[in-house]
Amino acid sequence: MTASTLTAKPGHSRPRTIGELRSIPDYDARTASISVKNEMRRNLLRAIEKGEALFPGVHGYEDTVIPQIVNALLSRHNFILLGLRGQAKSRILRGLVQLLDTEMPVVAGCEINDDPLRAICRACRERLAAEGDSTPIAWMSRDQRFVEKLATPDVTIADILGDVDPIRAARGGRDLSDELTIHYGLLPRANRGIFAINELPDLAGKIQVGLFNIMQEGDIQIKGYPLRLPLDVLLVFTANPEDYTARGKIITPLKDRIGAEIRTHYPSNLEEGMTITVQEAWVSRDSGRKIEVPVYLREVVEEVAFQAREDKRVDRRSGVSQRLPITTLESIVSNAGQREARIGEKNSVARVADIYAALPAITGKLELEYEGELKGADTVARELIRTAVGRVFSKHFPEVNFQPVIQWFELGGELKLPEIATTLERCQQLSKIQGLMENTGRLGVTDRKDAGVAAAAAEMILEGLWAHRRIGRSEERGYFAEKQRQTETRETPNRPPRRQYN
Repeated sequence: MTASTLTAKPGHSRPRTIGELRSIPDYDARTASISVKNEMRRNLLRAIEKGEALFPGVHGYEDTVIPQIVNALLSRHNFILLGLRGQAKSRILRGLVQLLDTEMPVVAGCEINDDPLRAICRACRERLAAEGDSTPIAWMSRDQRFVEKLATPDVTIADILGDVDPIRAARGGRDLSDELTIHYGLLPRANRGIFAINELPDLAGKIQVGLFNIMQEGDIQIKGYPLRLPLDVLLVFTANPEDYTARGKIITPLKDRIGAEIRTHYPSNLEEGMTITVQEAWVSRDSGRKIEVPVYLREVVEEVAFQAREDKRVDRRSGVSQRLPITTLESIVSNAGQREARIGEKNSVARVADIYAALPAITGKLELEYEGELKGADTVARELIRTAVGRVFSKHFPEVNFQPVIQWFELGGELKLPEIATTLERCQQLSKIQGLMENTGRLGVTDRKDAGVAAAAAEMILEGLWAHRRIGRSEERGYFAEKQRQTETRETPNRPPRRQYN
């Protein structure tokens, strides 16, 4: 019987002292007091046998990252997740908590969560010797066993490992060399749990050296004290691949001590990205108004991120976070809600124009190269949206003939869609274009009488034709015929043609 299951057995109340813990039938201290890595390994194997989801809410890693994490945990390895920003690294580390036991007994009041049957700190050993089986114990939940630290340049050895506490020494009348005057850092306080460090290379070199012992020998040495504290902890890290190299800020001996190096990645297709975005974005608002975001518009939002990750004007070393489509989708809903409030409608459908209103949610997520800086983030973002609209348009209309729509504009037709126009007004304007509404069914429109859905789909078609340069559009969202490009020829009399130089 383990410590986490004894309270679930019928007829057993939660033990409050070490004596009560030892007196429980079938309770074997040798099997109950196992290391955290063995505990997680055991629970992981049980979860796999039952077919349970290992990291709920993490999508796209089922065949790549998660199997590697499973192998690392089954091998009892400390590991690091290498990946660009917005790749769910921190979420995965926090999800490891679910592989711990529900509860764990500790010596009540112990700063480093000592095992009641295997105490390692001097304070607990003296207390057990004095109080024996009457020593009180506490129960720690799995969430309390996860300690996380973001690496910053101002982090010190005292923060991570610990240091002398002069105030404690003065209050207790103890010498500064006494072990009982130690103020423990975050790592000892994560004893019998998980200790996570985000952005590991940002730790100062001397602090990385301070992790050598715990990574290899399993203990730590605190400055000024002739002791070694054997801790039971799983260490997990995250880092950017650019920093985690010989030219980066990681110390090679520390890198050598990490058991597994696991690479994360962005979603491999639109469907995975859309699943993540829908899960994370705040689109269900409590304003009493209903705002629908069509599937094709969600595809455009996701395609913007995919195009940005491949664009040469965007710094690939920084990456394009999955937060880009998440915040963009939220801004689209907000802009549609703002329009609803202005025109006094209760139900509306998001338009492709709302994506351009969400530019501030896009530009802040792009780290541009020199060429992109010359053009400006706003211009690059607009071009990414246009490309994304063109890709989604081609997906839904691979072989559709839109010549009637194009001819309508070539014969002098023009259309302007103001921002503060009612849904009915936009639908009536778009219905005048021959051959336009007949093709909205490919975008999921089943009832053309639904003005909001039909108008949004028709506007998407016009935007797609503009993206493929079949028609023209002004910045004020006025659509017209695409102007033919004329090659200008300058004829200068009595002058020979210029000589061409290579």
